[in-house]
Amino acid sequence: MTGPRYTPLAQSLPATVPFVGPETQERQRGAPFAARLGANESIFGPSPRAIEAMRQAAGDLWMYGDPENYDLRHALAAHHRVDPENIVVGEGIDGLLGYLVRLIVGPGDVVVTSDGAYPTFNYHVAGFGGVLHKVPYTGDHEDPAALFAKAGEVNAKLVYLANPDNPMGSWHSGKEIVAAMEALPEDCLLVLDEAYVECAPEGTAAPLAADDPRVIRMRTFSKGYGMAGARVGYAIGAVELIASFNKVRNHFGMNRAAQVGALAALQDYEWLAQVQERITQARETIGQIARDNGLVPLPSATNFVAIDCGRDGEFAKAVLNALVDQGIFVRMPFAAPQNRCIRVSCGEAADLQAFAAALPKALATANSQL
Repeated sequence: MTGPRYTPLAQSLPATVPFVGPETQERQRGAPFAARLGANESIFGPSPRAIEAMRQAAGDLWMYGDPENYDLRHALAAHHRVDPENIVVGEGIDGLLGYLVRLIVGPGDVVVTSDGAYPTFNYHVAGFGGVLHKVPYTGDHEDPAALFAKAGEVNAKLVYLANPDNPMGSWHSGKEIVAAMEALPEDCLLVLDEAYVECAPEGTAAPLAADDPRVIRMRTFSKGYGMAGARVGYAIGAVELIASFNKVRNHFGMNRAAQVGALAALQDYEWLAQVQERITQARETIGQIARDNGLVPLPSATNFVAIDCGRDGEFAKAVLNALVDQGIFVRMPFAAPQNRCIRVSCGEAADLQAFAAALPKALATANSQL
């Protein structure tokens, strides 16, 4: 036997991942990071109720998780005032995006996204043979009108829009999104990624009926709820679409402890409120650090701030590399002109103090190189 007989599609794909994790970089550096400010995790952590619920569940991990996610789905339905049949739970938004693309996209099918938007979505589209069309950002915002116009032009089956946006932190009001959807082509499904909506101003969430067949909304416990490592996401959509996930999803994919932890986190309103306040304070601190160094922080509705380094992507990458060399993990957008920025996650005071101390040295290093 000479080896597996891969499909032509699999043979055509690169064996890469969308992100180089901080753990990989630490192994390459031979040292841990002093401040982990690049992955948009909530350094403030999950609710103590969630931690305790997961601790109590540890003795039950000999059992599979509930394949129907019954308790969590019903709690989410009550939280959003929708029916449980409008909710599907999955292994983070990343997992749900993979299932959705598998349901909708076949070889040659067309999908539209923004140039520089969340790359994991693109990864799934490529993995199922889809053809990706991209539109540029407008003023560091994703442009719903341009996205929907391109979708009509190329007869797209899916169009992806994040609100608030990663990697720029920009946002539209929910009412603006709904108004723009009047131009969404018929038979094109809007994938509305609202991962950061708990970090955003009131009115950012799109006021859409759960049964609106034009859209599926993605939410997560990874950001505001501080449970990125537990991998719990969910989607809100029309009953028929949500039921279709049962055709392709991993029914035992949800970790049992993660299920009970997410349920406890959802019910701890006070913890979420204080995390939201800490995010607001951290954004202000990051902005001031940027201004103190002659840089421009962009307005953010997320748990990170994009900082305009004032030149091009090559310079921003040099700044990023110099920060990493000092033990400060940050990331940056990968498409021009947004790649003139670095992206810094909200963190504790000590993390941001470390960033503040490292940034002047990083700028000096980058200026000396370029």
